[in-house]
Amino acid sequence: MRRKRPILWVAAVLVAVSGSAAWAHFQVLLPARDVVSSQDGRTLDLSILFTHPMEQGPVMEMGPPRQFGVLAGGTKQDLRSTLKPIRIEGKAAYQATVRLMRPGDHIFYIEPAPYYEPAEKKMIIHYTKVVVDFLGGESAWGQPVGFPVEIEPLVRPFGLWTGNQFRGIVRHNGQPVPFATVEVEYYNEGGRVQIPNDALVTQVVKADAQGVFSYTMPKAGWWGFAALVDGEERVDGPDGEPVDVELGGLIWVKTVDME
Repeated sequence: MRRKRPILWVAAVLVAVSGSAAWAHFQVLLPARDVVSSQDGRTLDLSILFTHPMEQGPVMEMGPPRQFGVLAGGTKQDLRSTLKPIRIEGKAAYQATVRLMRPGDHIFYIEPAPYYEPAEKKMIIHYTKVVVDFLGGESAWGQPVGFPVEIEPLVRPFGLWTGNQFRGIVRHNGQPVPFATVEVEYYNEGGRVQIPNDALVTQVVKADAQGVFSYTMPKAGWWGFAALVDGEERVDGPDGEPVDVELGGLIWVKTVDME
């Protein structure tokens, strides 16, 4: 006969589970494709939500983004007018359809509204980008958007085979962040990948003394890299009390199987 576990043990497990679930928030910014050829046309759909990519939920409520745009040809274009609010699991998310105007790299970026995470008692702001190649060019995929926290890719962030290694530099206010923590998650669309244990939900790597990190992507699909930095100043939470801020610099890259 199995003994009943003490109530205190159960409570501790519940706290641990809820804490880990709150840990790996990712701002998702996914285009329909990362390489757009002449056969694909000039329009591109993008999906925007705030969730746990590997677990495919839950979805968190998004406020109106502070920035949503594209950097192409050295020029930024405000795309907030293209945002279409949608509901996923009853929570606010967005879609956008944009027209690609010129050949070359297009760096789509978003600064979401700050999100308060009650489990961590902190405000979360994840500055996120994804690079799309349109008709070649490939000259500007490493250009910075200018976010407070940003990952500078050292590997072209599109046209990647499964098993390729992604490398990047974590920068805060333009400077490398020594030994920065980078969380990595797979966008497990449809929940096709079974997760044997919680430790496999979010991969964690450390940058080196120059802020450089690397990760080899073992499966085809979208991979999110989130470099996390503590905010320099506290801000008011929902109840008006000051809370800590987590700043994230995110980039999404896609891998394709070699047949």
